[in-house]
Amino acid sequence: MDMNSCRGLCRPTHFALRRGKTSKTFAPSPSPLVLAVQMLATSLALGSALWPQSAHAQAQGSGVTPAGELREVTIRAEGVHPGDLPEEYAGGQVARGSGVGLLGNMDFMETPFSTMSYTDTYIQNIQADQLSRVVALTDPSVFNNGATGMLTDSFTLRGFTLSTGDVAYGGLYGLIPFYRVTPELAERIEVLKGPSALLYGMPPGGSVGGTINLVPKHAGEKPLARLTGTYSSDAQFGVHADLGQRFGERKQFGIRFNGVWRDGDSAVDHQTKTAKLAALGLDWRSDRVRLSADIYASKDRTDGLNRGVSLAPGVTLPSAPRPETLLAPDWTFGITEDEAVLLRGEVDVTQNVTAYAAYGRSKTDFDALASSTYTVFNAQGDYRNNFAHQRSLYDRDSAEVGARAKFATGAVGHELSVSANYYQHDNKFGFLRNMMSQDWVTNIYNPVWGPSVGNGYSNAELSRTGALRTSSFGIADTLSFAQDTVRLTLGLRRQKVTSDTFDATSGARTARYEASATTPAAAVLFKASDRLSVYANYIEGLSQGATAPSTAANAGEIFPPYKTKQQEVGVKFDFDGFGATVSVFQIARPSSYTDPVTNIYSFGGEQRNRGVEFGFFGQPLKGLRLLGGIAYTQAKLTKTAGGVNEGRYATAFPRLQGKIGAEWDVPGVPGLTLTGHAVSMSKQYINADNSLWVPGRTVFDLGARYAIRVAERPVTLRAAVQNVTNKAYWAGSLFSGTGAPRTFLVSATVDF
Repeated sequence: MDMNSCRGLCRPTHFALRRGKTSKTFAPSPSPLVLAVQMLATSLALGSALWPQSAHAQAQGSGVTPAGELREVTIRAEGVHPGDLPEEYAGGQVARGSGVGLLGNMDFMETPFSTMSYTDTYIQNIQADQLSRVVALTDPSVFNNGATGMLTDSFTLRGFTLSTGDVAYGGLYGLIPFYRVTPELAERIEVLKGPSALLYGMPPGGSVGGTINLVPKHAGEKPLARLTGTYSSDAQFGVHADLGQRFGERKQFGIRFNGVWRDGDSAVDHQTKTAKLAALGLDWRSDRVRLSADIYASKDRTDGLNRGVSLAPGVTLPSAPRPETLLAPDWTFGITEDEAVLLRGEVDVTQNVTAYAAYGRSKTDFDALASSTYTVFNAQGDYRNNFAHQRSLYDRDSAEVGARAKFATGAVGHELSVSANYYQHDNKFGFLRNMMSQDWVTNIYNPVWGPSVGNGYSNAELSRTGALRTSSFGIADTLSFAQDTVRLTLGLRRQKVTSDTFDATSGARTARYEASATTPAAAVLFKASDRLSVYANYIEGLSQGATAPSTAANAGEIFPPYKTKQQEVGVKFDFDGFGATVSVFQIARPSSYTDPVTNIYSFGGEQRNRGVEFGFFGQPLKGLRLLGGIAYTQAKLTKTAGGVNEGRYATAFPRLQGKIGAEWDVPGVPGLTLTGHAVSMSKQYINADNSLWVPGRTVFDLGARYAIRVAERPVTLRAAVQNVTNKAYWAGSLFSGTGAPRTFLVSATVDF
């Protein structure tokens, strides 16, 4: 069972201030919560004294560059440069650009990687209650198994699973709720496809398919007081309050609060889900200084924790049960409580040099009683089940310091970025397996359960079992030629990983892993015109290596972090309101095994994913918004131990995905918008020799939105039906359980 994974919580905070088209992103400086308040207060008092406004303002107003400062080398479309929060693209569903880690924020037409940034408007309109709903609904590069009420959220990028604990917050790892993220936490949700060791450093869990980053919410220029009431079937009600305000003569200080509560029965029989969030974003800005502090607490609970099944040898694939079926008793549960603080500070040392620092700390408390043994042993769908209780506690710290500078050497422009990153966590873990003396036997089409097993382990005292520390230094330079039509990015990152294992009883360290690696990257982009860009990149991902087991001939040998390598070529189009991307890529990831002949343990295995992706977004016609695409991914095992299953396809991922989301403003009915989504995919193999698979599927959603004014207040009413046909399907693999049933969603938003 998949209960030995842990959860991560806090991520550093980050805020953004907009000034028309030359908005600034403000980041928190390192420290705990008390120091954050002190920083804000101190900067208010001393900011103008340390960085006088008058000289800089006069220089800007006269067009004269202050002494000692370098002139800008490049001028970017729409005023976007690293540090800005890019403006929304036509239609408001996605942004013109996104954060690219070490390189800062970039316009999508100048980014030599495949990226997407979803806006808060889009998140609200699709009524998303978890992160996977946002990133996987319309992006064909992202696969979500479709299951609901599982232990954790699920997404796979370019054929490789992305751990929820490897999602970043404000650019830092380790700071978001570890198993399931409430999307109301984010102003933007940014997706970068492919490995990203240079850009973000090695993620704690070693994910290599891509990076997801949540941009914290901060107060905008206009006051905000928004209240949203929600309902979803069968009987889940919720409320979301979003409040923001800026203060001061020049609106220097901002406060943004988001509170979420959802509770009640889900569309799965005998299942109840609860989500709670309280998030506070503070920011302060002067002409040259930006500071922010982001703090949140969240709780996610599922009673009736759904699970998948496995097949006994020789048993054929059973048809999927009704999608409302809960394949576990209603007394199973999963509870995750998270707390985090993120502090960030940013200073314009000169007009062309910016320094920044960020620090985040988080805590996670995870408690779950769930199915452990669940094996279908005959064609009628009878299966054995047992239960396990898992407890985990995490303490995390994450930090970054860096600088970005613009300068020129002759006719060549430079955008130099450097950063140093640090991450550490301590883990306490406990696990009780097979809590029933004899497996419970029931049927997937009509599960019947006995009395609950004891849940006293929820109060168990846990001991430290593991610790992880990573540190890295990265440097990259983007060189621009030919009047900025050609942009070449070169960089590398040096990463160190230290991992310790401790005996749960004595507390003594029983093993240590310590190794380092260097990951380079190179990318080039040719901007043929304002409407066409061509790019290519080579970039690596990094995952923690391993130590050869005691049974191997090379027992005790320590392997450095292993590298996943990507080559990609792509084309981007911007048709003045409607955008499109086409990319071709190859990603090769090593894997470890012990050779059956020599008994030598090594990282000699390999999975190679090759793919073609086509995506589109924006507003091709007035009143019509489209978002979607098609992706073909060939995920093959190209090197295996003894050649067993070599050339077979990786499991639980479709070769072909097609997705589309459409919004149409009905002519003659102001404020009325009809919406629809379709997700279609091919079969997914469920065993290594590819002899078994779950069928492909197509799932439809339909909805409508109506914007009106009531008592002079803007009101938006939304209604949607997910999985309109109530299609029953296995969610990617039998282990993932079944897909979500037909679900009705209704919400009403009022701006005060």
